[in-house]
Amino acid sequence: MIILGIDPGYAILGYGVISTQGVRSKAIDYGVIETVAHTPFPERLERLYIGTNELIKLYKPDHVAFEELFFARNTTTALQVAAARGIALLAAQQAGLPLYEYTPMQIKSAVSGNGHADKKQVQQMIKLLLSLSSVPKPDDAADALAAALCHANTAGPAAETFRIK
Repeated sequence: MIILGIDPGYAILGYGVISTQGVRSKAIDYGVIETVAHTPFPERLERLYIGTNELIKLYKPDHVAFEELFFARNTTTALQVAAARGIALLAAQQAGLPLYEYTPMQIKSAVSGNGHADKKQVQQMIKLLLSLSSVPKPDDAADALAAALCHANTAGPAAETFRIK
């Protein structure tokens, strides 16, 4: 199974593509789709949409796993990130892909065994689980790989609980 993990953002949208077979997973690709600061917001969303579509066409994922949004303070940023997430959801939905969503705590727990693990612990586990030579950079790409790994570890009937309907 090919899983595309997405860490939503409007300045930087992280992506991670993994292949999983049984309990073994390997990284196919990871990185970010970046938008330029001070570019009109609709143009930034268009760049994210085009980039997400390109990833879907290139890697042909079977499932797409998103990190759920969590914001406590800045409402404006939350709304912009939510719009970017919506663009990525739309691209995956138009491709007819099953969509899944996991909280940061679920992702940390699935990858490190500790829902309160810090970012460095999670990144080290991603490196270990995917047999990478170094910790994936930038953080947004590592977070997207973690979302994909979380889905790989949750796949099967239990994953339906997290399907976006």
